[in-house]
Amino acid sequence: MMYNALPEILAPAGDRSCFLAAVAAGADATYMGLKNFSARAGAENFSIADIAAMVDLANQHGRKVYVAFNSLLKGSDLGAAGRLIYRLQRDAQPHALIIQDIGLIDIARQAGYTGELHLSTLSNIACMQDVRAAYALGIRRVVLPRELSIDEIRLMDQNAPEDMNFEMFIHGALCWCVSGRCYWSSYLGGKSGLRGRCVQPCRRMYQQKGNEGRFFSCQDLSLDVLVKTLVEIPHIRSLKIEGRKKGPHYVYHTAAAYRLLLDSLGTEDWPHAKKDAEMLLEMALGRPVTRARFLPQKNAEISTPQASTSSGLLVGKIQFEKNPASDLPFIKPRQELLPKDLLRIGYEDEPWHDTVPVTRRVPKAGTCRLKLAKGRSPKAGVPVFLIDRREPGLMEILDEWGEKLDACRKVHSLAVDWAPSLPKRRSTVKRLPDQHVAASLPRGKETRPSRTMVTGLWMSMNAVSAVSKTVMPHICWWLPPVIWPEETDAWGRLILRARRAGSTMFVCNAPWQHAFFQPGASLPDVHLTAGPFCNVANPASVALLARMGFEAAFASPELSSEDYLELPRKSILPLGMVLSGYWPVGISRFGLNQVKPNTPFFSPKGEAFWARNYGSNLWIYPAWPLDISTHKQELESAGYAFFARLDENLPRTMPPVRRTSAFNWNGALL
Repeated sequence: MMYNALPEILAPAGDRSCFLAAVAAGADATYMGLKNFSARAGAENFSIADIAAMVDLANQHGRKVYVAFNSLLKGSDLGAAGRLIYRLQRDAQPHALIIQDIGLIDIARQAGYTGELHLSTLSNIACMQDVRAAYALGIRRVVLPRELSIDEIRLMDQNAPEDMNFEMFIHGALCWCVSGRCYWSSYLGGKSGLRGRCVQPCRRMYQQKGNEGRFFSCQDLSLDVLVKTLVEIPHIRSLKIEGRKKGPHYVYHTAAAYRLLLDSLGTEDWPHAKKDAEMLLEMALGRPVTRARFLPQKNAEISTPQASTSSGLLVGKIQFEKNPASDLPFIKPRQELLPKDLLRIGYEDEPWHDTVPVTRRVPKAGTCRLKLAKGRSPKAGVPVFLIDRREPGLMEILDEWGEKLDACRKVHSLAVDWAPSLPKRRSTVKRLPDQHVAASLPRGKETRPSRTMVTGLWMSMNAVSAVSKTVMPHICWWLPPVIWPEETDAWGRLILRARRAGSTMFVCNAPWQHAFFQPGASLPDVHLTAGPFCNVANPASVALLARMGFEAAFASPELSSEDYLELPRKSILPLGMVLSGYWPVGISRFGLNQVKPNTPFFSPKGEAFWARNYGSNLWIYPAWPLDISTHKQELESAGYAFFARLDENLPRTMPPVRRTSAFNWNGALL
């Protein structure tokens, strides 16, 4: 088969050595973060001067550099974010910015950025309507969710505008929750995945009725030879490797493997290239791998609860001397260890978890003593993994490319005086009815119109069918936080049915869902509110929502009290917030593995959760509800125009509710 222009290989760069590994392995593009506003705050990340040199090297060799600016922005972040983008454009000119927050679409252009804007997978572009809505805002590349099958990707391709292109992950870590729809880390302690601070509670041990396991800890995605199917899809223009917190060994081996696969397509070398690429990927020191949902006819396991899903190669287990001359633990490695190799002790949720560098060469079955951080005392038998290598051959290659980078353009990026231009807030904001939001109407009851309260219902076929035409105009329908490609037509028909029956009020839980509401001569006008899952946290996002046709917006539930109270002062739309009820810590498309729905399961700290299916998605709820209702008067004084309470029917076996959560109200959204 003859192939058209191949998609690019896009490799991660969490530090200088990883960038060098990516270009040395033949990656067409690299993506990296700045010190701020990156969705991988744990990576080393770069200064503007660093990026300027890397862009220079990339241009010399026909490569590209993308800067990940994919963090949720609070109102106080807008000025700093705009100034960074201004300096990026002036001093570095990266080829694209990868953004999550829709407010950055306007802020980036105001700051003079002329490169491409790519919507991150955190923006949740999950179906054809989403793509069209993003396209109308001038976006020409979106990063697709990892949960899509090849059939769904083809469906999106067939319905995409001609000059829209897709970027998709082909290798690396999977999250159990949908990107942009996970609040687990934030709800448990203010460290938000939407701001690059996730502490990965999904990788912990959980327990349900005596069954214990890492039920939500995913294997790594690996499409390897299946990339052959992707090059035939016209709008797939970028194949992305995850891993900005990984080392150069991983980056080099994964990028080299996929370079080998793409370059051998359609040649007689393909069979040999497949074997060599698979060998390179096995050497990359990642986790056990899965195809996830990519092949719809196969139910791939996403997690293996009783097995390790940690990255790295098992090289030994902790031992201690019987008659200790030294109290340091040691291992007898199963293979040779090299200076600067990196070892991981145990698993992330264990008290002795640590990473330690190897300081000298240790032969196979030799003795490698481990000097751990103070307070880390592993037990005998704890596994030790090799998670990064510094083999001499790779280091020579990196040194060679490092000399080329050192010879590149040097800049001294000076500070700039810049402030965003935002629409002025209206002098008065109309008070809107509060909403009581339930999954369904109470049995045998229908809502009555009220001046102070609106009945909100999560939209579904059953819920729409249960509401009479008399009541329909008084219902506010809440759309789900994510709609998948295979569901798009069904949701379009359901929304149209509700509108024809007299519904005019809808809450969209992704900004792009407004594309479902096209005007019609025989249809009443609709009133759209941007829901809390739109993750609105700054006035620039609100301004863009207003331009898209929204009449009101919910603020992100993650904000601190300071952020909440500041936001209405600069918002051009009436703002609301979820004041109480059961807020999900995560939404997933992956099925449960060894966990029963509607039955409590417990974290190592005794925290209770439960899982419930709504449509094709699985929602995870904490057993303790959100409640900041005591601050309602303070919020009204700050300018909030309406509030919502989210009701859920708790499973009968749930333990008694002994506390509530203020989410991040009393802390800070880090």
